[in-house]
Amino acid sequence: MQLVLATNNEDKIKEIKYLLDDLPITILTRNDFLEFPDVEETGATLEENAILKAQEIAKFTNLPALADDSGLEVDFLNGAPGVFSSRYAGEKATYADNNRKLLEALKGVPQEKRTARFRCVIAIYWGTDKKIDTVEGVAEGYITEDMMSNNGFGYDPVFYYPPKNKRFSEMSMEEKNLISHRGIALQKARTLIIEKINKKGD
Repeated sequence: MQLVLATNNEDKIKEIKYLLDDLPITILTRNDFLEFPDVEETGATLEENAILKAQEIAKFTNLPALADDSGLEVDFLNGAPGVFSSRYAGEKATYADNNRKLLEALKGVPQEKRTARFRCVIAIYWGTDKKIDTVEGVAEGYITEDMMSNNGFGYDPVFYYPPKNKRFSEMSMEEKNLISHRGIALQKARTLIIEKINKKGD
């Protein structure tokens, strides 16, 4: 079985491959194709965007495709940046730009009101039967008052995870993948993939 990761984000590719690499499947990425589209995220929700990306890449490659869309929801900001997380500070924004804008938006807000969560929706478009499965993962925490960047990407330098008493950026990939929104969603996706493999073997 071949599965294409429907993303151009190298950081996401590393995390996804880390959790799926031991499965008896061939994982393909954008680097395995001469051309690879950058699918525009026009959906109103994380689920819509994940499905959109999985469908487009599956059609382009004629192979099953896995896509994720993730967002940071800050309660004080009524759920923003949410579906716009990757482009919160503009279409060409860097991770640092987005983090700076978020910290500015929460300037002076006390810790108890800085609650937030990461959400990740993964969609798998299986291709042949046009079936789409979606799964979701959530990680609850709060936004810090400054940036600390060691590991990770995106909003990891400002997202504090109380059960571990750490920011996501302070965790190794192994540690983060056990508890992160994407890690939780990918564990559920693993189950779907294994079920699919077993059905083919019946």
